[in-house]
Amino acid sequence: MTAKLSLICGVDEAGRGPWAGPVTAAAVILDPARPIEGLTDSKKLSEAKRDALAPLIRRDTRAWCVAHASVDEIDRLNIRQATFLAMQRAVAGLGIAPTMALIDGNALPGGLPCPARAIVKGDLTEPAISAASILAKTVRDALMQDLDTAHPGYGLARHKGYGTAAHAEALTRLGPAPCHRMSFAPVIAAARNA
Repeated sequence: MTAKLSLICGVDEAGRGPWAGPVTAAAVILDPARPIEGLTDSKKLSEAKRDALAPLIRRDTRAWCVAHASVDEIDRLNIRQATFLAMQRAVAGLGIAPTMALIDGNALPGGLPCPARAIVKGDLTEPAISAASILAKTVRDALMQDLDTAHPGYGLARHKGYGTAAHAEALTRLGPAPCHRMSFAPVIAAARNA
C-alpha cells in the first residue's frame, strides 16, 4: 500500500436515530503497518468487543478524531445536516490531511478538505469506516452513561437515547430533559403533554 493510499480516512456516525443526546462522528486513518484484527460494523460487535477494539484503534492508527453535533445543533439544522457537521468536524480534527474520505452511507457532507466517496454499508466492507464506526459508537455510549447520571429516570445508559418503550414511558412521565431532541416527534408530543 502506498503512502498516499494510507491517507484514506474512514468516516462513520453513531446516534442519528435516538431521541436524546448528540450525534457523534469519527474519522480514522488506518496504519497499514499496524493492522487491527476484527474490524467490522460496530452494530455487529458485542459491547465488550467494541470496548476492546476502541483502544487499539486509538493506539495503532495514523490518526483519529471523534466529534459531535449537539442537541441544539440537531434541533436547529435537522439531524441530516447535524450529522454532516459532526463528520466535517471529525475529518478536520485528524491533524493529518487525508487524500480521500470514505463516508458510510449514500450521501456526502460538504466542506470536507479532500475528495470523498459515499459507500453504502461501508462499515462492513472498508476497515477504516469500521474503525470509525467503533470509535463513534463507544464514545457516544460513554457520553450517554454520563447523561444518564445527569438526567436520571430516563434509562439513557441502557437504551442510549433510542426510542424504546421504556424511554417513551419515562418521557411521558417526566417530560423532556435538556438532553432531548426537541425537533423529534415523540419528544414534541411529550413536551406538549408535560
